[in-house]
Amino acid sequence: MIAIRLPDGSQRQFDAPVTVAQVAANIGAGLAKAAIAGKVNGKVVDTSYLIEQDADVAIVTDKDPDGLEVIRHSTAHLLAYAVKELFPDAQVTIGPVIDNGFYYDFSYKRPFTPEDLQAIEKKMAELAKKDEPVTRKVLPRDEAVAYFKSIGENYKAEIIGSIPQGEDVSLYAEGKFTDLCRGPHVPSTGKLKVFKLMKLAGAYWRGDSKNEMLQRVYGTAWAKKEEQDAYLHMLEEAEKRDHRKLGKQLDFFHFQEEAPGLIFWHPKGWTIWQQVEQYMRRVYQENGYQEVKAPQILDRSLWEKTGHWENYRDNMFVTESENRNYALKPMNCPGHVQIYNSGLRSYRDLPLRFGEFGQCHRNEPSGALHGLMRVRGFTQDDGHIFCTEEQIQSEVTTFHQQAMQVYKDFGFSEISIKIALRPEHRIGSDEVWDKAEETLRTGLRNCGVSWEELPGEGAFYGPKIEYHLKDSLGRPWQVGTMQVDFSMPGRLGAEYVADDNARKVPVMLHRAIVGSLERFVGILIENHAGALPLWLAPVQIAVLNISDAQADYAQKVAQNLKKQGFRVQLDLRNEKITYKIREHSVQKLPYIVVIGDKERDANTVAVRVRGNVDLGVMPVDQLVERLKNEVDTKA
Repeated sequence: MIAIRLPDGSQRQFDAPVTVAQVAANIGAGLAKAAIAGKVNGKVVDTSYLIEQDADVAIVTDKDPDGLEVIRHSTAHLLAYAVKELFPDAQVTIGPVIDNGFYYDFSYKRPFTPEDLQAIEKKMAELAKKDEPVTRKVLPRDEAVAYFKSIGENYKAEIIGSIPQGEDVSLYAEGKFTDLCRGPHVPSTGKLKVFKLMKLAGAYWRGDSKNEMLQRVYGTAWAKKEEQDAYLHMLEEAEKRDHRKLGKQLDFFHFQEEAPGLIFWHPKGWTIWQQVEQYMRRVYQENGYQEVKAPQILDRSLWEKTGHWENYRDNMFVTESENRNYALKPMNCPGHVQIYNSGLRSYRDLPLRFGEFGQCHRNEPSGALHGLMRVRGFTQDDGHIFCTEEQIQSEVTTFHQQAMQVYKDFGFSEISIKIALRPEHRIGSDEVWDKAEETLRTGLRNCGVSWEELPGEGAFYGPKIEYHLKDSLGRPWQVGTMQVDFSMPGRLGAEYVADDNARKVPVMLHRAIVGSLERFVGILIENHAGALPLWLAPVQIAVLNISDAQADYAQKVAQNLKKQGFRVQLDLRNEKITYKIREHSVQKLPYIVVIGDKERDANTVAVRVRGNVDLGVMPVDQLVERLKNEVDTKA
């Protein structure tokens, strides 16, 4: 007898080995029809998988995250099947699942066209409707190599040839198409109903520029049509909100080839940047941080002591002067330790909190650069806390509360928290890493929050808490971090005098709330589609006159608003008022003030709010009160 334990705690008994599909049928016909895969003792498998001993079994459907993964994996193979049907001479290579979809790389004698993409998608739909069974078989490695060579699939033969000799490999077949794959897959192509091919791109075989350039076809696949429609709508909205496009349209910034990965800020964009910096400076001041400034360039010897030269060298810009090697700082922490070391510190001085809007440079690959989101030069709201081990948990808890308030003020309410744990390449003992990771967990427990853990994703010198916020389109962005570091202070000779007069090494906490200010501005632009809230908007109010007869009064109104601290643009051009209103509306200004003869004579203004909302006529003092309230509440 074989005992099958189901997720609800119940058991089913079988006299002989049984497949996942048979288990599903035993539970009910509806579940058998919906089954996409199974989970046996925690491992996702095909519905044809044979269970030969007692096991925990769950039936995977398209409602499960694992089911969606199987759908996307299987749709990648359906794509390859369709390409081979339409272009028999094409060779297939690899086709993995990625976020929200999949891709497959092909070798073909000519570039695919958008028309080819449409034809491939149509063929995929035809093959899916055939509802052909997807079957798995296992072959010895050498036999599999010979098979793929015999059908002209040299890339597949090369992949299999890299597998150790004597091992078996699994192949999946659907109709006339057979592919190398570990699986699992849907039981038949009819389960693949909702998919769309998205774009074409180039990709080198095995990621090596010395190899052939392959053609990559990207696609997306979903369990339900409405889910795909929502995703495609989100992409459409994201395209409209692209900060690079809005940055040009709204005259915020630009990039050019002479400075790859570096930003040319225009007055309006720099104003947004300054608002973020000034806000974060107040956060520093209100929470006991002393602002400092460390050098941009430091000697190689310092980076060797910290471990950066060994572990981060490829990401650093280096230079030489008078036979000495230097590096532009990729991070601010070593400089802050030097400031700490400039005087004798006592336990009474701790925790000591330094903050810096420190400009860093990292030698990111050119292909990874992406507007403000991935640059080579950026500024962080970077802070470092020097403290005792006993103070770590309270500092983590306090920092969490600060960060959550900042995100709320910037309009983000959906925040997820993750702890990135020790990576494979790291400094420090396992004992130290155990202690560091547990202090972060305890600090978050004290805040009553839940978190996800990310094994292997910590920095080389310590684990970190990550704050991931969701924007108005539901897209996640990783921004703030809190990192515990037991290693760097000792490496750089940092000490304090303890209450027993012994010399001890402080713990260093690396913290940032918005992270890169440049990237955060990009996130804000996309989150608000360029229509920034009043307190952040580079121009808050435009004052427009209808004719020259109101020019003097318009100037007085503008001057009054400027004295109240608002950022004002005065437009006295000899243009039709409808034209001026439309032009400033396109620039997404929060407020437009219109002045005609009636407003001039009554010492009032006609007020329009972004979105073509007419607030009517009001005294200037009433407008000022409204504006101040909106700025103060960060509405």
